[in-house]
Amino acid sequence: MPDVPGLRPTPDRVRETLFNWLGQTLDGRSCLDPFAGSGALGLEAASRGARRVVMIERDRSALAVIRAAIERLGAAQVELVAGDALEALARLARAGERFDLVLLDPPFDAGLLEPALARLPPLLAPGARVYVEAGAPLAVPPGWRIERAARAGHVHYHLICRDDQPPGEAP
Repeated sequence: MPDVPGLRPTPDRVRETLFNWLGQTLDGRSCLDPFAGSGALGLEAASRGARRVVMIERDRSALAVIRAAIERLGAAQVELVAGDALEALARLARAGERFDLVLLDPPFDAGLLEPALARLPPLLAPGARVYVEAGAPLAVPPGWRIERAARAGHVHYHLICRDDQPPGEAP
């Protein structure tokens, strides 16, 4: 685990619930983890069959730990991007990238959740879902709806989608 201030890996129990919500497998799906942190969520997506996982992290020690895990696991479908998540989201959108699942878990007190959510719509493939982890219940902005939500200790987690997506069609 990298020694990064504010790093809070998603608890095992929360990850298990998330992947139960998603149906256990992500075969053929494209996933984006813009605040990779420990890498737990993105690597879990890769282990569950995602064809592509783009992980973004700006902290050098976290990047080194994630890079080592990718190599150790032989996770060739994982692309690790060094840099600022919000800037990377804008670059990915300009490049026309689309994702079936976004794992949105920014540092709780950094004020990044709302700006990240605002940058996601052009990155979402039809039927895409967004997992959001936060320190409080999520008040979704206009254009979004919560499909599932739960809490474990101080972690509130949600599976959301755009309003124009049919209900219940997880990636």
